[in-house]
Amino acid sequence: MQFEPPPSTRLAPTFHALPDADTRQLLGELLPRRAATGRHVQQAHARLAVLGLATASVLPHLLAALPRLPHPPPPDEASSSSYPLSLFRHSASASAFASNHLLRVLPHPLPLRLFPNLPRRNLHSFTFLLASISNHLDATDHRASSFLGSHVHALAVKAGAAGDLYVRNALTHFYGVCGDVGAMRTVFDELPRVRDVVTWNAVLAGYVRAGMVRAAREVFEEMPVRDEVSWSTLVGGYVKEGELDVALGVFRDMVEKGVRVNEAAVVTALSAAAQMGLLEHGRFVHEVVQRTGMPVSVNVGAALVDMFSKCGCVAVAREVFDGMPRRDVFAWNAMICGLASHGLGQDAVELFWRFLDEGLWPTDITFVGVLNACSRCGLVAEGRRYFKLMVDKYRIEPEMEHYGCMVDLLGRAGLVSEAIELIEGMHIAPDPVLWGTVLSACKTHNLVDLGITVGNKLIELEPAHDGHYVLLASIYAKAKKWDEVREVRKLMSSRGTGKSAGWSLMEAQGNLHKFLVGDMDHKDSVQIYNMLDMINRRLADAGYVPDVSSVLHDIGDEEKVHAIKVHSERLAIAYGFIVTEVGSPIRIVKNLQVCGDCHEFSKMVTKVFNREIIVRDGSRFHHMKEGKCSCLDYW
Repeated sequence: MQFEPPPSTRLAPTFHALPDADTRQLLGELLPRRAATGRHVQQAHARLAVLGLATASVLPHLLAALPRLPHPPPPDEASSSSYPLSLFRHSASASAFASNHLLRVLPHPLPLRLFPNLPRRNLHSFTFLLASISNHLDATDHRASSFLGSHVHALAVKAGAAGDLYVRNALTHFYGVCGDVGAMRTVFDELPRVRDVVTWNAVLAGYVRAGMVRAAREVFEEMPVRDEVSWSTLVGGYVKEGELDVALGVFRDMVEKGVRVNEAAVVTALSAAAQMGLLEHGRFVHEVVQRTGMPVSVNVGAALVDMFSKCGCVAVAREVFDGMPRRDVFAWNAMICGLASHGLGQDAVELFWRFLDEGLWPTDITFVGVLNACSRCGLVAEGRRYFKLMVDKYRIEPEMEHYGCMVDLLGRAGLVSEAIELIEGMHIAPDPVLWGTVLSACKTHNLVDLGITVGNKLIELEPAHDGHYVLLASIYAKAKKWDEVREVRKLMSSRGTGKSAGWSLMEAQGNLHKFLVGDMDHKDSVQIYNMLDMINRRLADAGYVPDVSSVLHDIGDEEKVHAIKVHSERLAIAYGFIVTEVGSPIRIVKNLQVCGDCHEFSKMVTKVFNREIIVRDGSRFHHMKEGKCSCLDYW
C-alpha cells in the first residue's frame, strides 16, 4: 500500500454564514450532504433563481460549494471555468470570501494568473492560493514547483502576510508537498512563536513524504502537543519505509496513551499487519475499531478484508466483506485476490461474476486476482477466457502481472511450450520473472534440457539473482548431474551471489519469533529440538520418509536427511506445539516457497497429531488439515 500522509487541517479559516437564515436553510436542503458536484450547484442555483433568491449576496456561497476543477483542465477549459468566474463577477462587491473560493476551485495555473488583479483579498487569500498550487504540483519537477511557492511566499512577505499563522502553515505544507524540506524547515524555524499543532504536523508530513522517517521521529518527539494526525503520520511514515514492526509499535503506543485513533492510522496499521502476516497485531487493530465504535467505511473495510486474507483467515475476511454496508472496487479486489491466494479459485471466479452483476467496472488488479485464481486451481480454459475478456471487452492492456499469471497457469499445467509462445508474442519486453516461472515449470515437469537452456539465459539476464542459480542447480540435481551442480555453485560464488537465507516467522503471545535453518539462537532451542525429535519419531512410525531431492549438495543421503530436518518451518512447527493451545492452528509466514519435503512433512503432522497448520510462503497460502493441503499439492 502506497502511503500518503494525512492532510494538515485548519490551514485556513472558512466562513459560511449566509445573510439570510431562511436562504441558508434552503441552500442546505438543495445541496447534497456529501460533496456536491458542479451539476448539483448549478441545479441549486437554478432553483434559487426560480424562487427569486439568487441574489448577489448568495452567489459567493454557491461558489464556495463548487468542487475543485481538475488539473490538467478538460479540453473545454474556457467553459469549465466560465461558471465559477460568472458567479464571482456577479457577486456583491466581489468580497474576499468570493475571491478566496474562486482561487480554490479554478484549475492551475488560472489562480496564479488572476491573483494580482483580484479586487478583494485578505491574509487568507494566500492560503487558498498556496493550497491551489499544492494540489497541482508537477511531481516530476520539484524545482519548478518550489519556485512557484517561493513566488507566492515573496508576495506574502510584500503584503505583510508572512507572519500570519495560517499563511505560515500553508507555506510549510506547500514546501513539504513539493519536497523542498530545506525551505520547509526555514519557514518552520524562523518564527518559533507562530506555530500550532498543524504547523508541526505539516513538518512531520513533509519529512515523511521525503522518506526521512528518522527526522520525522525527531520532530515527533519534540512536539509540545500531538494529535491523532501526528500519530497517524508517523505510523504511515514507518510503513512507507518498510519498518512495519516499528509502525505497529507506534500504533499500539497511540492506543495505550489514549489518543483517539483516526481512520488513516487504522488503515495504515492494518496494511502493516497484512504485509507481515501478523494476525494477532491485525486483530488488535480490529478490536480498537470495534471498541471505539469507528464506522467500517469502505477504506477500513477493504483494509480489514486485505489484512485477514493475508493473515490466513480468509473466512473472517469474507465475513467482513459480506457485512460491509458499502463496497468499492478496492474491497472487491481485496476479496477476490484473497480467495485466489488461498486456493479458492472457484469462489474467486464466482465473486468476480457477482462484481460484474453489480455493475462495477473491473480494474487491472481485478483481473490479476481472477487470473491468479485460475492459476492456483489449474483452470486453464477459464484463464484463457478471462485473459481474452480483459483485453477484448474491458480494453485493459495486459501488464507484466497478467502475463505472469498466464505463464504460471500454463507452466503448472505442463503447457510450457504455450507459455513460451505467449512470452515471445508479448507487446512489452518480458522481465526475467516470467522466464523464472518457465524455469520453475521445467523443474516441476522434469524438462531438463529446456530447463538448462532457460536457466542459462536467465543467469545472463540477471547475473546477481540467486534464485536463478538455485533453480538451475536443482534441475541438474534432479538429473543427478552433480558436476554441473558444482559448476553452478562455483559460478554463484565467483559472482558474489549467495542463496537467500530462508526464514519462518511465528507470532505467539504478542511476540514475533523468527527461525532460520538450523537455528540455535532461540531462548527455547533445547525444548524446540526435543519437540522436533518427538515429532520426527511419530512421523517415522506413521510411514513418513524424507524426500531429499531438493538438497543440492552431492552428499550422503543421511546428511541430506539431517539438512532437511532442521529447515526453518519445522522449527516453527515444533515451537507452535509448545506455545499454542491444542486445537488452535499453527500459523507460519515464510519468505521463500516451501520445499516439497517440508510440505509433505507438514501435511503428515496434521494427520498424525490432528493439528491444523497454515503456512504463508513466498507465493501462496497452504491450509493443511487431516493430511491434506488446500493447494492440492499444486504449487
